[in-house]
Amino acid sequence: MKRILFVCVENSNRSQMAEAFARAHGGGRVEAHSAGSRPSGSINPRAVHFMAERGIDLGAQRSKSLQDIGDEPFDAVVTMGCGDTCPWIPAARREDWALPDPKHLSDDRFRAVRDEIESRVQALLRELPADTRTGKPALGAFERWLSLWVALCILVGIGIGRLFPQAFQALGAIQIAHINLPIGVLIWLMIVPMLMRVDFGSLGAVRQHWRGFGVTLFVNWAVKPFSMALLGWIFIRHLFAQWLPPQQHDSYIAGLILLAAAPCTAMVFVWSQLVRGEANFTLTQVALNDTIMVFAFAPIVALLLGVAAIAVPWATLLLSVALYIVLPLALAQAVRIRLRRSPGALEAALRALHPLSLLALLATLVLLFGFQGEAILRQPLVIAMLAVPIVIQVVFNAALAYGLNRLSGEAHCVAGPSALIGASNFFELSVAAAIALFGFESGAALATVVGVLIEVPLMLVVVGVVNRSRVWYEATSDQRGK
Repeated sequence: MKRILFVCVENSNRSQMAEAFARAHGGGRVEAHSAGSRPSGSINPRAVHFMAERGIDLGAQRSKSLQDIGDEPFDAVVTMGCGDTCPWIPAARREDWALPDPKHLSDDRFRAVRDEIESRVQALLRELPADTRTGKPALGAFERWLSLWVALCILVGIGIGRLFPQAFQALGAIQIAHINLPIGVLIWLMIVPMLMRVDFGSLGAVRQHWRGFGVTLFVNWAVKPFSMALLGWIFIRHLFAQWLPPQQHDSYIAGLILLAAAPCTAMVFVWSQLVRGEANFTLTQVALNDTIMVFAFAPIVALLLGVAAIAVPWATLLLSVALYIVLPLALAQAVRIRLRRSPGALEAALRALHPLSLLALLATLVLLFGFQGEAILRQPLVIAMLAVPIVIQVVFNAALAYGLNRLSGEAHCVAGPSALIGASNFFELSVAAAIALFGFESGAALATVVGVLIEVPLMLVVVGVVNRSRVWYEATSDQRGK
């Protein structure tokens, strides 16, 4: 049974509602508690009234202090707006929910806070793994073996491409303004469910972990694209040049730049969970990155392609941004807003769409390798050579973000997801942009797909390093806590 503690200031509104929702939705597998840093001694009658609307009775509850809570360790501790007055309580997972105290809010806003608490409690219960105390990863079987599925898609795509070349040529010819429609549909099926997770309302929490946000933004936008362009120039133009087809050199570099220019949007939620990261930080950082990506992706890609002496197809580049960032983001947010009107509807929709999103990714890979098959069979070492700069870039950026967070004094629960967001890529967008800009059979498309192939095992290595180094990272924090 999991033990969860919710802490606010007075223990009369937010934490009481969270405890009640955890008991209601957790069934017999959750032991929920709540406490206040400065308990008021009573439950707010408005909280009792509005929880009764949900069929939950708070009348028998009492306002408790942290001293009333036993010494047995918790699997999760959630603080709710008590800031520095909340003492450090050890737990396998810690979160801070920046929710306003609703006691002086209007009835509608009180209900909104209540509903938000319920939604977050449900998400916490889903994400809390069955083996939290052992520290084992809570990664789904499909995601854990994603590299295997990608490898199988490579084989299937190459095989089908050789057996039915005319069918692939027909699919490749279905285009509007240089955008392939079958791939466009699959990309939307991949991207829209991921973007539905983004909560732009969380942007107000940027000040809470400003050092972590600053480090992550610096790595994502000032370091990663430019370091990848440099690595591409070193390895593609020089070290590996004699073993790679000369006519594809520029295209390979372009693919690497596209891969690094888009920070990850979806899988970072999984990586953050595996390092017990601060959920609100991850959510806000993704929203912040997506906002910047709308405006910065095209200029950064164009700048680096120009520096690499690669022709910049501006019209197609801007069309790709509109089709694969702006429009799906707008659609996803419209659907998100509509679903949030019904409690639990958004979470149910995301669960239902998740398998479809992954299947769309695999179908895209089959099509890509159907077109790339002949080139790969002629030079199978191309994939290994393209993987080298990608691996170096991920390791370098993860280490840089992790180290800068420690130097700045940021908490480990922020440094972990910061390192992972700084290192991972939005490969779905990169693949789509590479196909739109350079075509199915281009080296750019192949380079972005190599990123897909190595992303999961490489990020799991980073997750392992972050988890194993927690004691080292928190050594100074523990001393300050004492």
